[in-house]
Amino acid sequence: MVRTMSLIRALISTARMVRHTPQLADGLPPDHAVLLDAPDERLGPALVAAALGDHEPAAALLAAGRAAAEWEYRDRCVGRLAAFARHRDEWLTRWLARTPRDPDALLLKAELAVRRAWESPARSERLCEVGPLIGAAAEAVPGDPVPWRLALDHARGTHATHTAFEALWEQAVRRSPHHYGCHVAALKYLSAQWYGSHRECFDFAEQAAEDALPDSLIRALPLRAAFARLLDGGTTSVQDDRIDAAAALAIELSGRFGPGDPWTAETRNVLAYVLAGRGRYEAALDQFRLIGPYATSFPWSMVSDDPLGRFLDARDGVRLEVAAGIPLRGRPGRSRAGGHYA
Repeated sequence: MVRTMSLIRALISTARMVRHTPQLADGLPPDHAVLLDAPDERLGPALVAAALGDHEPAAALLAAGRAAAEWEYRDRCVGRLAAFARHRDEWLTRWLARTPRDPDALLLKAELAVRRAWESPARSERLCEVGPLIGAAAEAVPGDPVPWRLALDHARGTHATHTAFEALWEQAVRRSPHHYGCHVAALKYLSAQWYGSHRECFDFAEQAAEDALPDSLIRALPLRAAFARLLDGGTTSVQDDRIDAAAALAIELSGRFGPGDPWTAETRNVLAYVLAGRGRYEAALDQFRLIGPYATSFPWSMVSDDPLGRFLDARDGVRLEVAAGIPLRGRPGRSRAGGHYA
């Protein structure tokens, strides 16, 4: 009897998926239209020019961000440009040869050096060697928090003590109290993978989010702590509550931005992952619709060597789960699968 009932439930679930899944594609771009880490309209031309060997647009972009004190955007652009330079750095070499003391070129040089050191089997030794580059970038623009985000990443990799890390953190927040990149660097240092624990991560992230403005990305910092906990496997009821609270905070933040917004793309990608991991498939599908074509490497690269493929698989899986929860004669969007609709 039990086997028969299980078979009946499986057959009904399959029928629901077959009937409703196609309709749930509304609002989702087709697979071929989804891009991984697509640049925005300001960064895109700089990357295209760099591919052609021209550093001028990148120099202008970073200089404008520095002049306007757009530290969050400057940090994001430095990261993307350095990621490109990992494989094609001729344009950066030419830039440094022409203006070796350019503050933006120095920052980009330090970012690239730190990334390459992290990838080296001799990580600690390589990171120690690039310390002076970070110092030069920090001295070039004393008010810029981005070199201090680099210093925090550098400290984690060189096994800095808590006291040394706190000193760097003080310098970072003195320049920008709510800089997202610096907060993420601190969260990584506090993680169970490095020098802290999941509880310490949540404590830090929740306090930072409470102190942040409503539309600040720091409001999604607890979500990163939740992702790390899910990735590690196994939770307690207390941690479940904190994960769900982090997701609620990130849903609120996501709702403050329009669909297909590239600035919040990574936050929405992480949120979709966490919601799916908690069985909240309808809420996850909402986020996939808001993501639009903007898949991001993080978090999918943490669970797959093919982040874009993993994103698409997760999106399809969420659609199937939502479809399976809709009655055969029901309509997509009216079910409350698992009681987790948000």
